[in-house]
Amino acid sequence: MIDWQQEAGKVKAAYLEDLTAFLRIPSVRDDQAARPDAPLGPGPKEALLFMLDKAQQDGFTTKNIDNLVGYIEIGPKTAEDYVALLSHVDVMPAGEGWATDPFEPVIADGRVIARGASDDKGPGMAAYYAFKMIRDLGLPLQRRVRLIFGTDEENDWTGMTRYFEVEPAPVFGFSPDAEYPIINGEKGNVQVNIRAAGTNGDDVQLLSFEAGLRTNMVPGIARATVAGLPAADIEQDFAAFLTDYPQIQGSVAVSGDQADFELIGKQVHGSLPESGENAGTYLARFLKDYHFGAAAKGFLTFLGDLAHQDPYGQQVGIAHNDPVMGHLSMNIGIQRFQPSEGAYLNVNCRYPQGIEPADIQATLTRATADWADQVAIGGHAQEPHYVAPTDPVVKTLLNIYQEQTGLPAYDQVIGGGTYGRLMARGVAFGALFPDSPETMHQVGEFALVDDLVRSIGIYGQAIVALANLAD
Repeated sequence: MIDWQQEAGKVKAAYLEDLTAFLRIPSVRDDQAARPDAPLGPGPKEALLFMLDKAQQDGFTTKNIDNLVGYIEIGPKTAEDYVALLSHVDVMPAGEGWATDPFEPVIADGRVIARGASDDKGPGMAAYYAFKMIRDLGLPLQRRVRLIFGTDEENDWTGMTRYFEVEPAPVFGFSPDAEYPIINGEKGNVQVNIRAAGTNGDDVQLLSFEAGLRTNMVPGIARATVAGLPAADIEQDFAAFLTDYPQIQGSVAVSGDQADFELIGKQVHGSLPESGENAGTYLARFLKDYHFGAAAKGFLTFLGDLAHQDPYGQQVGIAHNDPVMGHLSMNIGIQRFQPSEGAYLNVNCRYPQGIEPADIQATLTRATADWADQVAIGGHAQEPHYVAPTDPVVKTLLNIYQEQTGLPAYDQVIGGGTYGRLMARGVAFGALFPDSPETMHQVGEFALVDDLVRSIGIYGQAIVALANLAD
């Protein structure tokens, strides 16, 4: 009988060496640097080639599809069906405020600190080491197994979309890009874009407002420039505001009749807005009661009144709860206002069964009718996904998790979206343990070393079990 955790411990040092090199690649999508051979910019391509080249050197079969997606394969070549593990090499922008270089990994106090350590390079590399373990132990597999790496999970899923256009679909599988014990349900995901002219009234002028880096991140920093505020009182008023909200920080610089604001909240994953502090809505909360006019007033009032501290869309009017999939969540991930370029808000909703994107769009249209010119669905909308707890895939993975950890095994639904939903019988499986800190998309992202190494063993047994599953 194989002691999977003992086998995982044997490769710990080699795993951390390879993971460190992987994390050094700044694989953030960069459309401005895109070119025909690097359609999403140089970083995602470099990270994909890193994994495929490593696998080739280790003797595995690999395939690169347009530098957008690639896979590593094990198992019998004659098998028609295959099982898939779907990971990704791209990462979120680092953001500001790191204590260390986000692309120079630090291993200290049992943690790997770097952008991508937990989402998803650490788990993806753990899955690769599980492949190596299975190969080195000579374990029999009835099906082929592919470890597929996408390059655009944090945006539009361009790479994985391309994969399913040109490759046959797997029979089932999992994505090592979420939590244990298992994620067998994922809420729908829709973005609603709100646009307006960048108009001001006659008194106070909103010269600029900016918060947020990506739709699936709660903005951690917001900045605004305003003209016409009462200069004698503004510093004192802002200091009093910050005192009322000790969970945020900020500063204001006044020069003549112009004030430049910076506010720091808490940046977290956009699927968990209740755990963050949206810097943009806080700043709008402070500014909204001054004498703004036209679209500037509507923009600030929507953010500072309706959207402020409203992670479930109750004040906006889109709240919905499903007994199986839970509640809708709302994140205003990108917030922009420029008189010359207009106003723009990106509202990212993770929605359960029982409500449709069109309902969300219609409600937001009514809520912004007095100032917005256009409210439209954008991005790549995804429907809710659910695999029943009775499915053998779910039962098998939960049994392995409980066997190796001794921890309670249960199914759950999340608001985050993983590649697991691309398979009819696909789930997400690790690598975050229930009692471990969740830092995906946050400043100072890290993963616990022991969790990642434990996952090598869990993934090894899971791959063998799924490859040999009766149905």
